[in-house]
Amino acid sequence: MWMGQGLARADSAAAPHIDAARLYQQHCATCHDSARTGGMGPALLPESLERLRKKDALDVVQHGRTATQMAGFAQQLLPEEIAAVVDWIYRPVIPAPTWSDADVRASRVETPGAKDLPAKPQWSADPMNLFVVVEAGDHHVSLVDGDRFEVIHRFPSRYALHGGPKFTPDGRFVYFGSRDGWITKYDLWNLTVVAEVRAGLNMRNVAVSGDGRYVMAANYLPKDVVLFDADLQLIKHIDASTLDGKQTSRVSAVYDAEPRKSFVVALKDIPELWEISYDEKAAPIYDGLVHDYKMAEAIAKPGFLNPRRTPLDEPLDDFFFDQSYKNVLGSTRPKPGAQGTPKAQVVNLDVRRKIAELPMAGMPHLGSGITFAWNGTTVLASPNLKDGTIDVIDMHTWKLVKAIPTPGPGFFIRSHENTRYAWADSMMSPTAKDTLTLIDKQTLEPVATLREPGHTLAHTEFTKDGRYALVSVWDMDGALIVFDAKTLKEVKRLPMKKPVGKYNVWNKITRSEGTSH
Repeated sequence: MWMGQGLARADSAAAPHIDAARLYQQHCATCHDSARTGGMGPALLPESLERLRKKDALDVVQHGRTATQMAGFAQQLLPEEIAAVVDWIYRPVIPAPTWSDADVRASRVETPGAKDLPAKPQWSADPMNLFVVVEAGDHHVSLVDGDRFEVIHRFPSRYALHGGPKFTPDGRFVYFGSRDGWITKYDLWNLTVVAEVRAGLNMRNVAVSGDGRYVMAANYLPKDVVLFDADLQLIKHIDASTLDGKQTSRVSAVYDAEPRKSFVVALKDIPELWEISYDEKAAPIYDGLVHDYKMAEAIAKPGFLNPRRTPLDEPLDDFFFDQSYKNVLGSTRPKPGAQGTPKAQVVNLDVRRKIAELPMAGMPHLGSGITFAWNGTTVLASPNLKDGTIDVIDMHTWKLVKAIPTPGPGFFIRSHENTRYAWADSMMSPTAKDTLTLIDKQTLEPVATLREPGHTLAHTEFTKDGRYALVSVWDMDGALIVFDAKTLKEVKRLPMKKPVGKYNVWNKITRSEGTSH
């Protein structure tokens, strides 16, 4: 039984006589595992089911999901039985499922002969101007030629890809991370999966080292980060815990800081930021209470592939780097039910402490921010998940330059070195989700809007030269719309199944200032 994006909670109190656990084992366990940790189908754990609305979950179980092996059960189960199963799988598994190093190694699969494939593209297009498009509607990935705007290839992906694909420095391989913990290494030049491994049961994202030698996964369940080599062979896992091991944490995110030869890790439940160096010559780490880190007090551990801890006042939910990669700009969310408001802070990785708070109201989404030159300085522009504003921050003084109004709260802002405009969506707004706002990066004024009435318009990405902008119509029967980035005229439209994200190889591997890293 393939349950698509999982099942949401329903009220089964009216049918207490129904044995939901037995129904699950009878109809669901073959694909989703008897412990609900996933198999051919995705994991059905509370941690994995956060993003599916309840009514959609019931619809999936009743009617199935197109383009998957999930069949509908409306003819086999009564409505109250379906409601009971939906309710049951949203309860925690007791005891909680585990995922050991042995489980990770046992999960790994490799495509025979993949290592011997030709080291050049087996298709005719510019490999540096290729777009990788994640279609969440039916769990597929499309590869789009960024010159002709044609689909080169389309292939099925793992369930619920999350966190954006990451490329190797030569642009040949891309790594996908799924919500269910699977990492897929894909050969873009030969259009084939190379290897897969399951890093955990509920994963946030993956990062690839700047030299292409390492891959790191950030997990919610189990609470750890997992390190692999480029072939997805397990190297080690590191439990996300305090130094004394008394408190553990989910891992919010991991990103590569290539100039520092390190991964930077944010912990969701512990006020620490980690830096894990993949430089074999990294300086030793001195944990514990010290007067001066430079005095080399306490007992040292190797700096290579071990966490260097920066204490914080509050945990970071997500973060962004400045151009030097010395400073991390992170957002903090108050815990559910707790008093307080979201905050934004600057943490210096060299001195290992917070050096500034950012004057940003609402709920800044720093992980989707961009930087650009303005008036003799460099500024950060960040969308806001709560307010209809784009906050512009001077990255030298950390002061607010301007709060630019938009029609509603948005998730993404994108630009390119060769275009004058920053493109911001308002996809979090119930009334303006169909609108993109274009902001002049010189005047910091909104100068144009683009609309797709009645639909969700979001996530812009540019061709490698910045001449064209590709925007998603974020619907099941959606599309990629190609705009001329100067005239703002529509050039072409490619039908897609909810294209949630698109990623240009060149912009990603060169760390373009206008896109996420």
